[in-house]
Amino acid sequence: MKQFRQENLIYLAVWGLLFAAPLLSLYVRMVSDSDITFNWTEVFTVWRHFLLYLVLFLIHNFLLAPLLVYGHKRIAYFSIVAVLLVGFTLYQCNSRPQMREHREHRPPMEQMGRHVPPPFEKRDPHWKQRPERPERPDMPPPIIGEYDILAIVVLILMFGANIGIKGFFRGCDDRKRLAMLEHENLEQQLEYLRYQINPHFFMNTLNNIHALVDIDPEQAKDTILELSNMMRFVLYEGNKQGVSLARELDFIRHYVTLMQLRYTDKVKITLNLPLESPERQIPPLILITFIENAFKHGISYQRESFIEINVAVEGEMLRFSCRNSKAERPNEEKGGVGLANIRKRLDLLYDHNYTLHIDDTSDVYSVELTLPLQS
Repeated sequence: MKQFRQENLIYLAVWGLLFAAPLLSLYVRMVSDSDITFNWTEVFTVWRHFLLYLVLFLIHNFLLAPLLVYGHKRIAYFSIVAVLLVGFTLYQCNSRPQMREHREHRPPMEQMGRHVPPPFEKRDPHWKQRPERPERPDMPPPIIGEYDILAIVVLILMFGANIGIKGFFRGCDDRKRLAMLEHENLEQQLEYLRYQINPHFFMNTLNNIHALVDIDPEQAKDTILELSNMMRFVLYEGNKQGVSLARELDFIRHYVTLMQLRYTDKVKITLNLPLESPERQIPPLILITFIENAFKHGISYQRESFIEINVAVEGEMLRFSCRNSKAERPNEEKGGVGLANIRKRLDLLYDHNYTLHIDDTSDVYSVELTLPLQS
C-alpha cells in the first residue's frame, strides 16, 4: 500500500507540472513583454490536448499496465495497446482539419493581446522577396503529418515510462517479500536446528544420571535438581534469538560439573571461563554442542584422557576453544546432531561473519571458534 501511494504521488506530481506549464510559460512571457496580456483561451487550448493524454494514461495505468507487469499477459497487452495507438492515430488525423479551421478563424493576435512584429520586408528595406513556390495540386495532402508522428511518439514514450515506473515499484515489492520469506525461512531452519540440539543434550544428560543412580544415589538426586535448572534454561531460553553471555557460561559450567561426576580421575577436565562477562548476548546452546562432542568422542576408559575448554572475551568478539583426546573406540551414540548442523546454524546466524577452525589429528581433536557478540 505504501509503494502504491508513492507511485501515484509521482504521477500526480508529473501531471501537475505538465498542467502548470502553460500558466508558467504565459507568466514568463508577460513578465518579459508588457504588451502580452493573460489569455485563458491559450491555456485551455493546451489543457485540452493534455487532457486527451491524461485519459489515455489513466486507461493504461489502471487497466493495461497491470496486464503486463502483474499478469504477464504480453499478447493481450500489446494487442490492446496496438488498437489504442491506431485509434489515437485516426483521431489525430481527423482532428487536423478542425485544428486548421480553428487557426483560420482564430482572432488576430492583436485582439488576443499579443504583440505582432511588423513584416520582415518593412523591417529590412533591402530584403528581397523570394518568388513563391508554385502550388502542386496533383500532390494529395499527407495522411500523417509531423505533428501526428510526434504525438504518437510522445504517447508511446508515456506508456513506456508508465511501465518502467510500475515495474520498478513491482521489483521493490518483490525484493521486500523475498527478504521476508528468507527471514521466515531462516527462523524455521534455526527452530529446526534448536529442536535437534535439545533432545541430544537431554539424552546425554539422562545417561549420566542413569550411571550415577547405581554409583551414588544421593549424588544422583542432586544431579536431578541440577538438571531441572538446566532444563529450565533450555525450555525458556533456548528458543530465543539471544541470551546473556553470563547465563550461557553458567549453563556450560553446570553441564561440565555434571559430566565430571561420571568419570574417574583418569579423565582430566579443564574449564576456563571469564570471571566477569560483558552485557552482551550470544545465541543459546551454540557452544554446548562442541563440548558434548568432546565428552562423546574424547573419553577413553582404558587410558588417560583430557578435555580442555577455554572461553575468552576480547572486545566485541568471543573466542572459544575446545581440545580433547581421541579415544581408541569413541563412545558412539546413535541420533547425534553432528557438527554439520552447527555450521549451518552459524551460517544462518552470522552469514559467514565468524571463523571456525577444526583440527582433527590422530590423537587430538581441537575446535577454535570466533564470533561477534550481540548487543
